[in-house]
Amino acid sequence: MVLFRNQYIFPYIYDIFFLYHKANLLFRYIKSIKINIFLICCFQIKTIAVKKHLFFLTLIFLLSISQSWSQRRSKVTKAVTYEELYDAPYEINKLFIQFQPVYGELFVSNVNAGFGGEVVYYMEDKFDFRAHARKTYSKRFDLARDIAEKNSSVDNVPNIFNYFELGATYHIKDFEKDSDTKMFLYKRSYRGGKWASKVPLNAEIPCKVRKVYGVRLGGFAFDTSTDLNRALSEQGLSNADIVDMEGNPLPDSFLDAQDGEQKDLSVFGNVDVKGLYIGGSMAWMKNVAVDFDRYMPGVDDLILTTYFDIMIAPSVTVDDIVYTERDEVNGEALSTTTYSTDAIKVNNFGFRLGVDGRFNRTLSWSYGGEFGYRPTVKGRGFFALLKISFPVYSTNLKYSVEAFGK
Repeated sequence: MVLFRNQYIFPYIYDIFFLYHKANLLFRYIKSIKINIFLICCFQIKTIAVKKHLFFLTLIFLLSISQSWSQRRSKVTKAVTYEELYDAPYEINKLFIQFQPVYGELFVSNVNAGFGGEVVYYMEDKFDFRAHARKTYSKRFDLARDIAEKNSSVDNVPNIFNYFELGATYHIKDFEKDSDTKMFLYKRSYRGGKWASKVPLNAEIPCKVRKVYGVRLGGFAFDTSTDLNRALSEQGLSNADIVDMEGNPLPDSFLDAQDGEQKDLSVFGNVDVKGLYIGGSMAWMKNVAVDFDRYMPGVDDLILTTYFDIMIAPSVTVDDIVYTERDEVNGEALSTTTYSTDAIKVNNFGFRLGVDGRFNRTLSWSYGGEFGYRPTVKGRGFFALLKISFPVYSTNLKYSVEAFGK
């Protein structure tokens, strides 16, 4: 080691002798010198020793950093060779069947979470079709329905949140161009904690990318429970605007026969929406694999789609409110009345921005998300959705082989 060469050994030995001589002098004259002078000398000795040790520790630290940095630079700058296995963005699987074990949605009308399914079919370079459905796990994951069953003062049975969608995309422009992709370099020796302790290297690999500009058209439908008290408040309305056939308003409060207290009428209702969407999309498709010399093979087979849709719902229905008036003494039902919700304003238009990502593999996973404003009760349409699919099964639907006679 460099620290044991002569130019570092001799100065250190000299310091030791110097400190030893200094300590001898102090021991000789300690009886004739005051205690405060003794303490000052001790402090000076300690300071000299600490400074010398700090110098050597700093030197060792700087040498270790320079050595590791030089090793790091040599690893990064070392070239990586590879062999291309395939690069064919048009040779992707045609059918993708996806199970979605989890999705979460922040929907102003009804925050919900659950599961679903999705099927995507690519018809050559002309069309792709998509069908999707989802629903909540249970009422605990269907917030508006859960609150309605616990607190609603009206007789309406809360709807379970369900969502359905069916659509197609026509490929206006479907073309291929040169691009590149970044692939992480991985070795079998990196398994376990070694991979976690390394900064992964990556290599840029030239490849081809397939780009698709499309026009989207489809239909959607959903039904949900929602808090009509908040909807009325946001629209500047009240229960007085919800009237029966004779013009009598829905009561604002009622007397609870159990505790004798006057309570506000909690109104939850159901909304049913059916509509169309039209929009555009951009998709990027890669399907490339390479074999590195000293690393595991690399693959990039991502199919990424972004889209924007205008949502139009000619049918947005808010169910009429059914309320049973009860005796204030014993709580027995006196009369049941249906109140019209025509005064509640609805929004027939909306929009959404979304992204979908899946991989061109027989068995894999996918992800998706979107946000926007759905047609529904006015002021209650904003939403943000995140969904994960696993497993995703895909196939190219080619099951025939060539046959030759002997």
